Amino acid sequence: MARKKGNLKFGNEYNMGLLTDLYQLTMAASYFEHGKNEIATFDMFVRKLPKNRNYLVAVGLEQVLEYLENLHFGEEDIAYLKKQGIFKDEFLEYLKEFRFTGDVYAVKEGTIIFANEPILRVTAPRIEAQIVETYILNQINFQTMIASKASRIVHAAKKAAVVDFSPRRDHGSDAALKAARASYIAGCVGTSNVLAGKIYEIPIIGTMAHSYIMSFDDELEAFRTYAKTFPENTVLLIDTYNTIEGAKKAVIIAKEMGAKGYKLKGVRLDSGDLVELSKKVRRILDKEGLDYVKIVASSDLNEYKIAELIEKGAKIDIYGVGTEMGTSKDAPAISGVYKLCEDTNKEGKLVAKIKLSEGKITLPGRKQVYRISNKNGEYKKDIIALEEEILDGEPLLEKVMENGRRLQEKEKITEIRKRTLENLARLPKKYKSINNYEAYPVEISTKLKILIEDLIKKYGGGK
Repeated sequence: MARKKGNLKFGNEYNMGLLTDLYQLTMAASYFEHGKNEIATFDMFVRKLPKNRNYLVAVGLEQVLEYLENLHFGEEDIAYLKKQGIFKDEFLEYLKEFRFTGDVYAVKEGTIIFANEPILRVTAPRIEAQIVETYILNQINFQTMIASKASRIVHAAKKAAVVDFSPRRDHGSDAALKAARASYIAGCVGTSNVLAGKIYEIPIIGTMAHSYIMSFDDELEAFRTYAKTFPENTVLLIDTYNTIEGAKKAVIIAKEMGAKGYKLKGVRLDSGDLVELSKKVRRILDKEGLDYVKIVASSDLNEYKIAELIEKGAKIDIYGVGTEMGTSKDAPAISGVYKLCEDTNKEGKLVAKIKLSEGKITLPGRKQVYRISNKNGEYKKDIIALEEEILDGEPLLEKVMENGRRLQEKEKITEIRKRTLENLARLPKKYKSINNYEAYPVEISTKLKILIEDLIKKYGGGK
């Protein structure tokens, strides 16, 4: 595939060379000056799951591959770096021709993952592998965090649908786009974010704001006017003044629409006791033969509130979730890291590397993750092994990029979403609990254990 060049476009991060931490470039400059650009391998993994998460959903690979395939430093980038006065001209000349030429192995987007399991592995000349760290972590950490939160919300909602209503509270425009993508992959049925819908081909879903109702002298007039504009897609916000009275007026509108051959799609509740109000509104609608009209609920929802609403018998068909999902409010960051696991020694041989910092020990060497299932197809346990080991189970890491070129065409988001939901269906129910912590078994293979012990003795001074 031909490389693409251009300025940053939402959803198409072509020229992102400077989106990196300064120390990536200073290390790269030192490597360059001293001729230290041998092949090295780095793992991206999550060191520890947040305390209220039993699993994570890996998302963000597509943006990483697009970035790696198109990564370069433009003339303005080089000029900016030169102006900093810290880089030598020889290194800047090197950056002018910089391209990523390495290999990448990764789990498929939508794969359920656990602590210390490699999500992505980069093998490339050291400078290339180093510079790309920041962007890889930026994309996968955030999207994995949001997808994991969204999957919990979708699970809590059971048969009800969930829609991403988060862009107004997300942490910036790019976050809003990626939140819409990640939440859709994790099971949401759509997003209110129109640009995300365009870029990622996600269904766009919306209703109306209270300001629309308040812009008319009469609530019924507001409903009637909106229905005339959108006769095939009318969802009425009924709680601006009095929810029950709003529901009765929605009945009038529904009958007027029915006389013209249209159907009212739904009504939305955005305040008050959602349990009691949804029950009362449902009775009002059903009594008038409007059982087809959906009830949508919003108002600072999350998985815990939704589970409680369902437990108390709320009559809600669709949940619009904003702030809590788009920021993953209860777990707003995950500890995804990118660590050296293999390096070229002085003899030119690739050897395993380990970090022994207290509480931050890493798993050395190139690895594979094998997922073991029971006879019913449910996930039973995972084994992290060395790449050359062949174990029973499904290997999760696959080669997705070779010599800087991706090996498969861009995957449709609907295919990623389908795979994600299939993955989640195979995860035993106890791990999907939103209230109870249950550790999924992740084992280390015998050969990997031996390698770890040998390297601890070598670098840690053990006997």
